[in-house]
Amino acid sequence: MSTEIKVPVLGESITEATLGEWLKQPGDPVVADEPIASLETDKVSVEVPAPVAGVMGEHGVQVGETVAVGATIGVIEAGDGKAAAPAPAPSATAPAPVPADTAGQQAPATGNGDAPAALSPSVRRAVLETGVDPATIKGTGKDGRLTKDDVLAAKTTPATQSPAASPAANASDGGDASAGRAPSRREERVKMTRLRQTIAKRLKEAQNTAAMLTTFNDVDMTAVIEARTKYKDLFEKKHGVRLGFMGFFVKAATMALKDIPAVNASIDGDEIVYHDYADISVAVSSPGGLVVPVIRDAQDLSVAGIEKMIGDFGKRAKEGTLKMDEMKGGTFTISNGGVFGSLMSTPIINPPQSAVLGLHRIEDRPVVVDGQVVVRPMMYLALSYDHRLIDGREAVTFLVALKNAIEDPTRILIDL
Repeated sequence: MSTEIKVPVLGESITEATLGEWLKQPGDPVVADEPIASLETDKVSVEVPAPVAGVMGEHGVQVGETVAVGATIGVIEAGDGKAAAPAPAPSATAPAPVPADTAGQQAPATGNGDAPAALSPSVRRAVLETGVDPATIKGTGKDGRLTKDDVLAAKTTPATQSPAASPAANASDGGDASAGRAPSRREERVKMTRLRQTIAKRLKEAQNTAAMLTTFNDVDMTAVIEARTKYKDLFEKKHGVRLGFMGFFVKAATMALKDIPAVNASIDGDEIVYHDYADISVAVSSPGGLVVPVIRDAQDLSVAGIEKMIGDFGKRAKEGTLKMDEMKGGTFTISNGGVFGSLMSTPIINPPQSAVLGLHRIEDRPVVVDGQVVVRPMMYLALSYDHRLIDGREAVTFLVALKNAIEDPTRILIDL
């Protein structure tokens, strides 16, 4: 007797997904509600739980294929898996067919000596780009799975000669005259993940729809850096999370949004929707790209509460465990390109929001203070906004209010 594995309901307005990886291979024992497959939706990865206990049967869908909600992607056979595990079933030992866009990317064994495990598309791409042998890496993801960060971190350590280099080395040993030639050029075609396709679509829609404009300012980070240096140890001891800069910026932004409500508004048809709350979308890195979980009612949270949420979002984004509801909505976005070394940029708004704040790297620059040239840690701020709704005066006023709060953090405490 077999039980069909169906694609679960993925969320409002989401009708299909891409099969990211199989977590169970044919013949593996399965426990009820145990994750057996991972689906990539427009926003996050969703795990498919086993409907019943038994033995994993044949896969009905291969990695990379698009599946609709409610579709059957495989079956679970009756049994406890004890007899199936040692049996050399062809379906358990024969390699699964490789999709055209992932040819040559067959999943190797994990670094902890377990049986071969499927790699997600982002991890496969990182393996190909770095040339690192994933069999030598210990995974830090859920259930010991490899993440993109694991592969990138392993790149910095010495590795054995990659298989791609072996033919050249063998040719050199045999005296082949072509051994000294430069390596041949090659191209690789990798299908865009569903998340990347959605990012591309939404950002292009924003450019086509909104009358986007970006205005800049800079901010002296001296006061915030001094406060962070003075209190970071006590802060972490009391709240269990590190004190960063994002907590200050999110809190300062909620105050500025209250003063300039148009920056926190959105356009719906021929109406303007104003929000008396600030749901701040914070861009964080995930293996599949940037995602923007939302800090709900950020205006009511303390700096510590904000830092806790951001830390939790960042951790779960890397693990691929963010929930769909956590990335819905949002009235304003903050993106910190400074962590990657960006000096200045013009961020693109996230519809239906009307503005996005871009933060950049902090660097020492000469500035004039009280008639004297001094060196201060400065950061450029960029506010991209929809000019259909937000006037230049409002955009500049918002940035000035944000700048004043960061340069004098006492304003945040007394709501000034």
